[in-house]
Amino acid sequence: MFARTIGIYYSGAETPTADLKGLRVYLAEGDTRPVEVLPPPSPRKYWTRRGIAEWLVERLAEDTPTLVGIDHGFSFPLRNFEAHGLKPDLTPPERAVAQVEGWMLGVA
Repeated sequence: MFARTIGIYYSGAETPTADLKGLRVYLAEGDTRPVEVLPPPSPRKYWTRRGIAEWLVERLAEDTPTLVGIDHGFSFPLRNFEAHGLKPDLTPPERAVAQVEGWMLGVA
């Protein structure tokens, strides 16, 4: 069904042009194991969100059926809810993830 799989770890709170250590791209062709895709040569050491978007547009323009997965948290860390007296309706696993995201961002 898909000949290629792309996984993107999309973490960090910066601008679209900031290079972030937490942005990672992985690619698997066919049945091969995923390998990390390094950012294109530039003065920047890490991927930027804009760089990932441009790279992804190029890959998806190719004639290769591709599945893309993006690990992106669409919520605030649990600590933000607690700081404002909000009671998020989270299952125990969701609560654990929210707590870990808070630790990673330094707000837990």
